[in-house]
Amino acid sequence: MQAIRHAIHLTEEAAWEMIRAARAQAQTLGIAVHVAVVDASGELIAYSRMDGASLMSGGIAQNKAYTAASFGWPTASWYPILAKDPASLHGLVHTPRLVIFGGGLPVRVEGQVAGAIGVSGGTPAQDVECAEAGIAALRALGVAVESAGTG
Repeated sequence: MQAIRHAIHLTEEAAWEMIRAARAQAQTLGIAVHVAVVDASGELIAYSRMDGASLMSGGIAQNKAYTAASFGWPTASWYPILAKDPASLHGLVHTPRLVIFGGGLPVRVEGQVAGAIGVSGGTPAQDVECAEAGIAALRALGVAVESAGTG
């Protein structure tokens, strides 16, 4: 029996690099977003709100990151699965903090969830693009982030 497991965690420094990259992509797209980065347990590491980003998007960005960290897959993966099962769709959407549209991506390293990024303020596709920029920033630092699928 294995009594201890080793976990991989994002650092605060890495979280801020992800946020800078996501914000830069948002500026390129001409949108104002909130960006949240959480650890593997969904606890907030770093957060930023761009000037002009809507107030409600802050909680959504944090919940996107929380959802992605909790399940280890992109928030956009939820709806296509749930759409085929109306009972689950209508039941699960009442789960606190669960987001089932794009903008939340897990950070997987060595088969483990190390954290996640959530972006909100644009369309779901724009939010995914910004979150992907955050993941790309980690790769640029030499982190071997595994693909988690589509936004």
